[in-house]
Amino acid sequence: MVQSSPLPARAEVVIVGGGIIGCSVAYHLAELGVTDVVLLERKSLTCGTTWHAAGLVARVRPTYTMTRLAQYTGDLYASLEDKTGQPTGFQQVGSLSIATTPARLTEFKRSASMARARNIEARILAPDEIGSLWPLLHDKDLVGAVHFPEDGQTNPVDTTLALASGARRKGVTIIENSEVNSIEIEEGRVTGVGTDGGDIQADHVVICAGMWSHKIGRQCGITIPLHAAEHFYIVTESMAEMDSPLPILRDPAACAYFKRETGKLLVGFFEPVAKPWGMEGIPESFAFDSLPNDFDHLEPLIEGAIHRFPPLAEAGIQLFFNGPESFTPDDRYHLGESPEIDNLFVATGFNSIGIQSAGGAGRLLAEQIVNGYASMDTWDIDIARNISFQGNPLYLRDRTVEALGLLYADHWPFRQFESARPVRTSILHQRLAARGACFGEANGWERPNWYAAEGETPHYEYSWGRQNWFDPNAAEHLGVRERVGLFDQSSFAKFLVQGRRALTLLNRLSTAEIDVEPGRLVYTQWLNERGGVEADLTITRVEEESFLVVTGVTTQQKDFHWLRRHIRGETEVALTDITSGQAVIGIMGPKSRLLLQGLTDTNLDHEAFPFACSREINLGYAQVRATRITYVGELGWELYIPTEFAPAVYDTIVEAGTPFGLIHAGYHTLNSLRMEKAYRHWGHDMTGSDSLLEAGLGFTADYDKAGGFIGREALIRQKEHGTPTRRLVQFLLEDPAATPYHEEPIWMEGALAGITTSAMFGHSLGGSVVLGYVEHPEGVTPCVVNNAAFEIEIAGVRFKATASLKPMFDPANQKIRC
Repeated sequence: MVQSSPLPARAEVVIVGGGIIGCSVAYHLAELGVTDVVLLERKSLTCGTTWHAAGLVARVRPTYTMTRLAQYTGDLYASLEDKTGQPTGFQQVGSLSIATTPARLTEFKRSASMARARNIEARILAPDEIGSLWPLLHDKDLVGAVHFPEDGQTNPVDTTLALASGARRKGVTIIENSEVNSIEIEEGRVTGVGTDGGDIQADHVVICAGMWSHKIGRQCGITIPLHAAEHFYIVTESMAEMDSPLPILRDPAACAYFKRETGKLLVGFFEPVAKPWGMEGIPESFAFDSLPNDFDHLEPLIEGAIHRFPPLAEAGIQLFFNGPESFTPDDRYHLGESPEIDNLFVATGFNSIGIQSAGGAGRLLAEQIVNGYASMDTWDIDIARNISFQGNPLYLRDRTVEALGLLYADHWPFRQFESARPVRTSILHQRLAARGACFGEANGWERPNWYAAEGETPHYEYSWGRQNWFDPNAAEHLGVRERVGLFDQSSFAKFLVQGRRALTLLNRLSTAEIDVEPGRLVYTQWLNERGGVEADLTITRVEEESFLVVTGVTTQQKDFHWLRRHIRGETEVALTDITSGQAVIGIMGPKSRLLLQGLTDTNLDHEAFPFACSREINLGYAQVRATRITYVGELGWELYIPTEFAPAVYDTIVEAGTPFGLIHAGYHTLNSLRMEKAYRHWGHDMTGSDSLLEAGLGFTADYDKAGGFIGREALIRQKEHGTPTRRLVQFLLEDPAATPYHEEPIWMEGALAGITTSAMFGHSLGGSVVLGYVEHPEGVTPCVVNNAAFEIEIAGVRFKATASLKPMFDPANQKIRC
């Protein structure tokens, strides 16, 4: 193998991988003025997955973030030939997604609402309108469709070469036939790469190696969870029916998409039971290769495609193609700086949507490298969301069997993965299962989402309306509000920070003052330099030089490494993840004190054990840390228990709870309770792109504490500009039958004003409660919020909503401070 050009000794950025993603990163770095860039491709550009991609360019994706990225990509491809002089084959043919059930049509209507929030044209079609866009389609079983006229298709190879050409013209070096063998790291920071032709020193390295990325990550100590799977499509011989342009057709019920291709028809499949590939490793020589055909595996899906488009039955098959693509455990791609190693970036795992995501992904990653941050929220796709166990090859193989097919399955709210479970279970798991727990999965943890009544099977019956757990959730919710509830919160991420300089470190990171008396808890945020919220958590001062940091299950990896990065080089601070060592039981509700007081000799009265107090107490035969705090808006305690003591403590509480009406409650109930109190959830209601002031959490900031805190100066500048023009607002929908979930458009006085972030039915308030950001050029003041007419759009229908900047439930916090 001969390299296409000599290797330089160093570069500002080295990109590993020459598919459409790597070339997009190179192109956008050059657009931002960074041209000391070397892109290394092990064989030839596009030779991994890009060359055999179908080239679909949709603008609407399942999340708002991914939709914004896909929208940018579509706009880029439409202009790329003019910008680079390189043909791309891009055609704006539109797309048509057809529904065979009312539920699927509801999903499409919700997508159309999201499209309108991004000013993307979307049309909901009746069954008799569909045939005009796709003649000869079998439509007797259809209930409707959604048409996106701005969608398109492109030639993946030509588009990649156009991006590469644009990057080269601005000075980027692209070297083919150069395999990267190692990522070089010193003191937690990337320093370059080693190749078969020599080493290159670099300030930044970007892994864009597709299905090879997992292996590269393991070699350098970072987790990039993805696995290759066989992916099939067929191409017919020329068909008279394909002589005229047609929109891309998606038939989710048939797990198939249809694309006209130069007078022929390409039909691709996302089968419900996929075939993982590459378990024994990918051959070194693998490049423009295909995999063996498996007609038996695909035959039922081909029959479904013929049912939808009968002329296919008479068409000859020119190509039966099978090629590998990589899929991630949650069907969202990986983007951003690795949490483990500074300046090592990742853009990979695109789940068969790499072509339609490449432009936006490349732009955002280039922004992160150049500016230190992206211009929009990326948590949906942030590589930091993953946790180390997800690099387990067996886990990845088993999850991939399901993940590929879920791309075309119904995207139900609260839908749970069924494969590769269980992974992480609480010590109380079997006891909770015996109580009727229906478990959901979060970062591998099996957590009770709700409890079935005695004699009923705990399983989900999904829908876009009220699901089968609505009534159990109501019972749990009101049981906590009126009596007392038990939550297993063992999945909390828990870090112990110790040492002489632990206080100095945590105070610098935290908005609130952490220098409190031992035995006190502080609610605080960690910010970036722009004042954006990077973490939302509690810190308990256990001893003078010992602190317990507690954060959410989904941010365990992110928050741990945020701490570690700021500790690096500090010899007088020790950081330990003790998540697995302690179970957590939450006892919440107005009768929680009465229940717990009978089990301990510690005085739990308000004066003796005030809010935010944390102490070790005797409970049953055990010693536990009892912390008076709440995420539900009621009097309550979180009990931190050494894992081996937790079952006995649980049994003691349950036995004593009967006279007080103790009810087991799940995470759906935790969510409905917190929504009524307008308590924020990091990752939904705020991320690093949302200012502390926009999120309505400015009360946690102690601007005068010694040493200040990261983000303080940015907040001061924001305060100097007056009332924020963007704020998180709580809404209560007037129609109790309305079922919002998140990412619905918010209308104010008939104009689009924002997007929702989370929602849940509030059983104490009697309707669906929503949080979402509202924008108003003159400031989102109480006067504006209280007097404007608001509506939330759900699946194309607008529902009137009451808005408030204060929590609608117990705004004075009387219930939690009694």
